[in-house]
Amino acid sequence: MQLPLGADPRSEQLLRIHAALIAAFGRIQRPDNKRRDPVWTLVQGVIGARTKTSVSNAATDALLSRFGSWEGVSQAPLAAVTEVLGNQTFPEQSAQRLQACLKQIVAERGAVDLRHLSNLDTVDMMDWLETLPGVARKISAGIANTSMFERRALVLDTHHRRVMQRMGLVPAKADTTRAYEVLMPVLPAEWTAKDIDEHHLLVKRVGQTSCRPSVTYCDRCVLRSECQTGALGGA
Repeated sequence: MQLPLGADPRSEQLLRIHAALIAAFGRIQRPDNKRRDPVWTLVQGVIGARTKTSVSNAATDALLSRFGSWEGVSQAPLAAVTEVLGNQTFPEQSAQRLQACLKQIVAERGAVDLRHLSNLDTVDMMDWLETLPGVARKISAGIANTSMFERRALVLDTHHRRVMQRMGLVPAKADTTRAYEVLMPVLPAEWTAKDIDEHHLLVKRVGQTSCRPSVTYCDRCVLRSECQTGALGGA
């Protein structure tokens, strides 16, 4: 479908969505400076599959406390790393994936250090990250966006993607990478990296409350007026 000349209507819709979410939930800021470290963000993402963010945050801190450095985590016995990750949904799998990821960074860079990525543009940065074990688009976007790099990259977890699909902004069968490719070009040009992060966290909240995987509560959703599914009375 050819869009009319001028501003993309999806960009205008995203602005309306964001304003409605702020009105409903307030502004969101990340006060924790440790998340500025791209390696911390990487580790939290790699171990965080199907686990609450607060649990993965605590586990990430516990790993560094227990082993003293990310190189120490990479060389520790698998059983010891698995023990620290005991509250993760898949502790042994998470430990194996994390150690493989950290060891590859050491093999390529000599240490667990991602500062070289600051010299790359965002696409090349994310491409490099996605060569690492356990790193796909959600994690690479998180590192690019929420760490010290502060790039315009949209994090898409399953909640966010589901909301965008039901709203009609993303194809129904799109995976995370495809959804990212659809949404990034239409993000409002004035949004900074922090605005994009806030947008993700606010949309995620909708997915955790009114737009659940198996049921929708469209009657109480703050985005119903912007949503294809809501206009049809739910799914």
